[in-house]
Amino acid sequence: MLLDKKFKYRSIVLPLTLILFAGCSSKSVSYSGYGGGYKSVGKQEIKNSKAMHRATMRPYKIAGKWYYPTLAKVGDNQNGIASWYGPNFHAKKTSNGEIYNMYAMTAAHKTLPMNTMVKVDNIENGKSVVVRINDRGPFVSGRIIDLSNKAAHSIDMVAKGTAKVRLTVLGFHAKIAQTKQEKEETATVGKYYVQVGAFRRYEGAEITKRKFEMVLDSGYNVVIKKGIYLDEPINRVWVAGFRSEEEAKDFKVKNGLNSAMIIAE
Repeated sequence: MLLDKKFKYRSIVLPLTLILFAGCSSKSVSYSGYGGGYKSVGKQEIKNSKAMHRATMRPYKIAGKWYYPTLAKVGDNQNGIASWYGPNFHAKKTSNGEIYNMYAMTAAHKTLPMNTMVKVDNIENGKSVVVRINDRGPFVSGRIIDLSNKAAHSIDMVAKGTAKVRLTVLGFHAKIAQTKQEKEETATVGKYYVQVGAFRRYEGAEITKRKFEMVLDSGYNVVIKKGIYLDEPINRVWVAGFRSEEEAKDFKVKNGLNSAMIIAE
């Protein structure tokens, strides 16, 4: 994924996803319209196996920053800057093990699941396109999606290179949601918390809560959960805001909380 003249890396193919996943379920899609002397990639196999999704939903680190892929729900929106990538990566592997085809309607996103279907509205000219996520990136500040060359042409942003866009999630597993069940697909695999303390006295829980609030990143918050343990009141202090179990585990390691429990709801 995309080497930019101004930036060393816009997107990086992750080593953990460059393996070929055995026993994957896939479907063939034929693309046409090759030109400019670029190599045809022929029929593209869409990777949609459980093994691929497990691998590409793991946290990963690029240029010192951690990214935490997370599930979404139909209708989710995101505003930001779109860029595009093409000839330098045509016929090379994407982060999910597919072969990048700059003539296909695909794109790269940092955290959405592979095969998420996304509508991209070019806010600058009113044009839109639907793409399938099959890569990771772009890793340039402010940019939220890297479109294939063909997709970028569809919303007239190739010459400029970037455009202000609005993303809307339309479906998953390479399908646009049609049924009520598909449109109500769960947004996350669950809510995750890290328990950093448990106290009989509420005052003790409040002290620990304030302590963690002083040092936490803005993406997390601290809550006190009241309950009963051994027939007596208990006040548990939970750090909230984790989008996956892996993110919660990473938080424990980074903060030396090896004995802390992870709670899923």
